[in-house]
Amino acid sequence: MFLGIDLGTSGIKLVLTDDNGAIVDSASSAFEVSRVKPLWSEQDPQDWWDGFCVAMDKLNAQYDLSKIKGIGFAGQMHGATLLDKEQNVIRPAILWNDGRCEAQCGEIEQLVPNARAITGNIIMPGFTAPKLLWVKQHEPELFAKIDKVLLPKDYLRLLLSGDFATDMSDAAGTMWLDVAGRCWHTDMLKACGLSESNMPTLYEGSEITGLLSESIAKRWNMKSVPLVAGAGDNAAGAIGVGIVKPGQAMLSLGTSGVYFAVSEGFRSNPESAVHSFCHALPDTWHLMSVMLSAASCLQWYSEKVAKRDVVDLLTILEQAKIKNSIDYQHCPLFLPYLSGERTPHNNPNASGAFFGLTHSTDQTALTHSVLEGVTFGLADGVDALHASGVTVDEITLIGGGAKSAYWRQLIADVLQRPVTYRQGGDVGPGLGAARLAQLALTPNATLETICPQPPLDSVYQPNTELAEVYAKRREKFAALYQATRDIF
Repeated sequence: MFLGIDLGTSGIKLVLTDDNGAIVDSASSAFEVSRVKPLWSEQDPQDWWDGFCVAMDKLNAQYDLSKIKGIGFAGQMHGATLLDKEQNVIRPAILWNDGRCEAQCGEIEQLVPNARAITGNIIMPGFTAPKLLWVKQHEPELFAKIDKVLLPKDYLRLLLSGDFATDMSDAAGTMWLDVAGRCWHTDMLKACGLSESNMPTLYEGSEITGLLSESIAKRWNMKSVPLVAGAGDNAAGAIGVGIVKPGQAMLSLGTSGVYFAVSEGFRSNPESAVHSFCHALPDTWHLMSVMLSAASCLQWYSEKVAKRDVVDLLTILEQAKIKNSIDYQHCPLFLPYLSGERTPHNNPNASGAFFGLTHSTDQTALTHSVLEGVTFGLADGVDALHASGVTVDEITLIGGGAKSAYWRQLIADVLQRPVTYRQGGDVGPGLGAARLAQLALTPNATLETICPQPPLDSVYQPNTELAEVYAKRREKFAALYQATRDIF
């Protein structure tokens, strides 16, 4: 078997696969995000380790983990985990959806005028580099203690093997990487008061970074198996559904919303806040548009407003659709910017809003509005990415939100193009992490055999009757953001 570790924002998920790449089982554990101040988003790295141990104990109770041949990693990108020389965590990790460091983004681009050419990206508050400059300026006594900066999944790697290592796809999201050259860039590090000595060693996603320590292996009756570099969550998710070649793309409905397309070589379109990163495979790159709140908008609405389970809300929507009782044209508009926004607005101060409420607005209409608003935001990202010149043959839906058939059809209707849903599409990055481990440890392995696209579940064709309705509503959605931008 192979083990894929997916360290997410709201929890950790472990995926076991067999030699054929099929999923044997999975286990998970949840943890919380700390938001002690406006725009802040942090986690205690100890929670990641505790969650990992809980999930491993679940698997160990059911399976002979001595059969695991290798371990791959995937995880939330951009987080800043700061360690001193004794490998102690200095402060809570600053996460990808933290927006406190907007001022530092401009400072870095002033210090390194060609920063966008080096990194392929606008420097944004979500990335790791401006977080470190913020710490340097606001917490200088803590900054002085920094010996190593690790991305979240790589902190788990350190605890499992003692190695300071990361992969190209995750490193590309720090803004310290020369993305075309696939190496750390001295000027970008220097702008934040750091050097390459503070960075982990770089590996391609399917390269071995070390071995599981004997003490950890003994805890779960394992062997000291190889650890493989892995990938950032989005690149790993792409590997899991076989998005490995130009022309292939996926739309991920997770906590955040991501449109991911493999590109022909290194391309960039930073002016539209499109991300250009290394893929998890050697000599491969991808473009990515990101909205900071996707399925998390539905979760927020479920918990804070509707006070009902997400599954119940989606079931009610499905039933209303069957009865043809949803007035799509007159539902309120919803701005999904609960954590600010990246593509295409690059605005950490953007906020969410319902607009157009009336006495006839009910829970069903509001639920539809939330899904529609997120979908409009995703469509903005799709358009921005395609403006870079990338052409796409197929869009595959993945992530927890993709479990909803209602949402899948809505995406096809708004994009006005077919979208596909494949078996295992809800598993996410953990499957990709396991596949990268299998790719590293299988002699004469090929992408076609290790990373195939999963069997097709369904194809959703756009509803042409709704095309004009959604097109007009999307124009109003765009105008609503522009009208409220300065108020935020």
